[in-house]
Amino acid sequence: MTSKKSQLKRPLNRMPSWIRQALVDAGLMEQYRHRPPYQRNDYLGWIISAKLESTRQRRLDQMLRELESGDTYMNMPWGGGDE
Repeated sequence: MTSKKSQLKRPLNRMPSWIRQALVDAGLMEQYRHRPPYQRNDYLGWIISAKLESTRQRRLDQMLRELESGDTYMNMPWGGGDE
């Protein structure tokens, strides 16, 4: 079995269980998995780095909205193509 090395330039962020649960509850896990690795990693780092719980929740809500719409990434237009 070979292990695939990540091509991400930033450290890999592990998904906390509360974010995983929010994705499952919103029915957006598939949309999350279809995002490029850098987007998934950036979303996680951005959310978990917030100092205040209210900021973490606001960022999580933004990610969920953007995954639902499918055409936005970090408040920027995103085409959804292979990047």
